[in-house]
Amino acid sequence: MISIVLLSPLARATPRGVLRAVAWLLLVVFAIAASALPANAAANNNGNSDEATPQLDAALVEQVRTMALGTAPAADGPRVEVVVGQLNPRLHLAPCERIEPYLPPNLRMWGKSRIGLRCTRGAVAWNVYLPITVKVWGRALVVPAGAMAGSIVADADLEEAEVDLAEEPSAAFTDRKLVAGRALAQSLRPGQTVRLNHIKARQWFAAGDSVRVVALGEGFALESVGQAVTNGIEGQSARVRTEGGALVTGTPSGERRMEFAP
Repeated sequence: MISIVLLSPLARATPRGVLRAVAWLLLVVFAIAASALPANAAANNNGNSDEATPQLDAALVEQVRTMALGTAPAADGPRVEVVVGQLNPRLHLAPCERIEPYLPPNLRMWGKSRIGLRCTRGAVAWNVYLPITVKVWGRALVVPAGAMAGSIVADADLEEAEVDLAEEPSAAFTDRKLVAGRALAQSLRPGQTVRLNHIKARQWFAAGDSVRVVALGEGFALESVGQAVTNGIEGQSARVRTEGGALVTGTPSGERRMEFAP
């Protein structure tokens, strides 16, 4: 198993920028990984006795560690750690002179993922996947004592800690104001990171309520009043009928308030 740590100023980077940086690192790493595989490695398609399962040897591990530490800029932002797993031991790879690493299409380089390795110069063409785990360590809110589903989270229940932001797909909270006073949608174990899907969505208005409708444009905001046609749930679209009879779809943004872009 290879553990690669990249220290970079990701605190100021966008999620897309983080993923691009991780993808670049993985391509470099697996170019080295592919070059370190034995020349007679590949997937068992013909049962030859000289077939073998390729291994990532100690020399490769040291090369990767040296590369990561030598090229990583010092920073106080989140650090990216790439943990490389092992090929399926049941695979027996046929002789191959050239092994090409690649990123599978539409694959999210976040949390548990994989990298592709394919033989491009050999008697038998083959393609295998190597499991990886991409960890992004950063500061976020946790509940040290844990909490039960349905309970209201108090500010005193929260603590900041370094966590793996990529451990779950849902975004982790960093702002106490967005969590304190909210109800939990599920129970949290002691020390667990508080994430968006752990918090119950607020209902800002119900169908039939009088709602302020705010039209937001570049450099202006127009406000009117309408009647809600659907419930206004946080994070979901809602519909309101204006006084003029128009049906408007927007985003609930506060108590009896909905915003939309005209």
